[in-house]
Amino acid sequence: MPIKPITGMLRRHLVVDLAVAFGLGTSAGYLWWYGYHVPNVRHRDAYYAKLEDERAAAAGQL
Repeated sequence: MPIKPITGMLRRHLVVDLAVAFGLGTSAGYLWWYGYHVPNVRHRDAYYAKLEDERAAAAGQL
């Protein structure tokens, strides 16, 4: 019983491989963006808003 040649494998699985790669990449990107980046930016913006409010209050007291 001869072993059948491994040909056309790339052609058969190319669409599935690309779909999985793009799906996982997009999911990882959304996870990083909304799980790390957006909360970090909100925290930073809140810190600078608080700092600006303190500076404005200090300037108003002079």
